[in-house]
Amino acid sequence: MRMQLRNIDPDDVADVLMKVQKTFDFKFGDTELRDVKTFGELCDIITAKVQGDDVENCTTQQGFYKLRNANAATLLIDKHLITPATALQQLFPRHHRRQNIKNLQYKPGMSVDMLDIKKWLGRTIFIGIISSLVMFFFRWELALGGLVAFIAIGWTANKFFAKELKLTTVGQLAEKLTRENYRKSRRDSSTINRNEIAQKVRELFQHDLGLESSVLTREATF
Repeated sequence: MRMQLRNIDPDDVADVLMKVQKTFDFKFGDTELRDVKTFGELCDIITAKVQGDDVENCTTQQGFYKLRNANAATLLIDKHLITPATALQQLFPRHHRRQNIKNLQYKPGMSVDMLDIKKWLGRTIFIGIISSLVMFFFRWELALGGLVAFIAIGWTANKFFAKELKLTTVGQLAEKLTRENYRKSRRDSSTINRNEIAQKVRELFQHDLGLESSVLTREATF
């Protein structure tokens, strides 16, 4: 069964809209989205709000060049050796991976969320949190202690020990950066490609809400 936009939790939609504002660098008015019924209406409002000189060039390609230059400078390698198909594991072997990626984050001047904890640890923390929530029906004090403990373990693991790559190639990373940092991915942040904006919004909804592209038509309702 395919997930539909109209069945998505409104809080999850609100989280995506926060990302939309960050990536395009604007703010929605307090009541601006009150009467929005369809995905197409939302995209029209966003496209109208994004300000900048309209230039028809590819932001993902520009984002790739920024990444390529940042990788080359950070890792001291020839930038021409880096292509969209280059494996991130090749550029960032496990030894010193966290430090090298931290340096890479600084170079482009934008967030690069590309590391995760091991799957078994993530599953353990998730099961622990769910078990703690269930425990509220029996012993609230044990449940609260367990919930705090597992949340703390999860935060610490992600903050200081995450080493697993979420993505595979430089091209995938360029797409993620463009999706989440549209303005900063542009060669000139005062410009936009207005024809791309609706597609970038669609990509955010797909990635964060698990929706298929075919579901996100202009007529899709909230």
